[in-house]
Amino acid sequence: MSLRLRLALAGAVAILVALSLAALGLAQLFATHVERRAVAEMSVQLDQVLSGLERGPSGLELARPPADPRFSQPYGGLYWQIEEGGDIQRSRSLWDTALDLPIDTLGDGAVHVHRLPGPGGAELLVLERSSTLPVRLGGSAVRAAVGMSAAELTSAQRDFMADLAPYLGLLALTLIAAGWVQLSVGLRPLRDLGARITALRTGRAARMGEDWPLELRPVAAEIDDLLTEREAETERARARAADLAHGLKTPLQALMGEAARLRGEGATDQAEGIEVTARAMRRTVDRELARARTAARAVDARADPSLVADRLIEVLRRTPDGAELEWRQDIPHGMLASLHEADLAEALGALMENAARHARSKVVLSAQEDGDCLRLSIQDDGPGIPEERRAELSRRHARADEAGTGLGLAIASDIAEAAGGRLVLGAEGPGLNATLALPRR
Repeated sequence: MSLRLRLALAGAVAILVALSLAALGLAQLFATHVERRAVAEMSVQLDQVLSGLERGPSGLELARPPADPRFSQPYGGLYWQIEEGGDIQRSRSLWDTALDLPIDTLGDGAVHVHRLPGPGGAELLVLERSSTLPVRLGGSAVRAAVGMSAAELTSAQRDFMADLAPYLGLLALTLIAAGWVQLSVGLRPLRDLGARITALRTGRAARMGEDWPLELRPVAAEIDDLLTEREAETERARARAADLAHGLKTPLQALMGEAARLRGEGATDQAEGIEVTARAMRRTVDRELARARTAARAVDARADPSLVADRLIEVLRRTPDGAELEWRQDIPHGMLASLHEADLAEALGALMENAARHARSKVVLSAQEDGDCLRLSIQDDGPGIPEERRAELSRRHARADEAGTGLGLAIASDIAEAAGGRLVLGAEGPGLNATLALPRR
């Protein structure tokens, strides 16, 4: 799972949990608010009940009942009850039941709120008050209570949550979308970091640079330091290879001189052996120099294979092997390979020399773009190489010279691999088709 998706999922879960907790909190706050308003309304109704009391022949009676018609409707949802001593007066809505007020002690004017069972077992919210009647009503203490169905409060809370749910859902979607946008903006430098590393690998950039957010600057600096160290090591390796080559030149020249002396004295076989050995050593040195030089090239190198091929054909037409051949150059002008021109000339020249050496009448050069790859093909009409040998020579680090087929293929393969490509040997008709697959610009 990608970092962005993991953060997005974690953010979405956090938002949903937070909004769920917020919904529960809002529901509880709303229920508390509704209950507080209901108690305030019942307090007014309780005042109406107490103010409507009169003393009649049979005792206390409610001469002026509250105006709400639910007090007069059986099980109407609003109820009042007055208790004086053991005598109980109640609303018509209570019908044949009474409020079972808890046995507690209330001071004069004190108020209690209860949750009690009412008619039919329905839960009621009950406001109870202890009052002392005025002298004209006897001056006795009474317990007055007003109750209402708690189902109304529950229904109001349920309706509130039903109205709130769409807005919470919309808010959740908005917050999740905003979080995704935030992640996209916040993680964009990581995507740019990957693109810059790709540019480094393909040669479109030389360094990471310093234009990074504060958190990524250490990473970019470490990569730049690593590139600097790698370039320094490559330069040192190249210098050592060059020193080795120069150091071997004098002994090789001495060997060739010794071979010439032996040949002059008539020791032709001994001279030939020394010359073969010296030439093999020189080819090996040249090969290692080519590899070291290719590895040290600048990452922004580029070359036009069409121009390089034209120059090489011009040279090869002056050689004994290439003079009698038909050279056909079908590489479109303007194609660019991610390779230094001298390295491309060396690799292409090695393959063209090999083709000139084995071709019977014709050598064809062509090119094809394949995504980020440029395929340069050299096709000759010679005897070719057996398929089993082609596979061996195509393997990395295969030693073509040790197999007796010359060093050109090995040098071309080394240069292609150093540039991030490869050499492919195949056959299309008679002869050998050698293809350099190189990164292109």
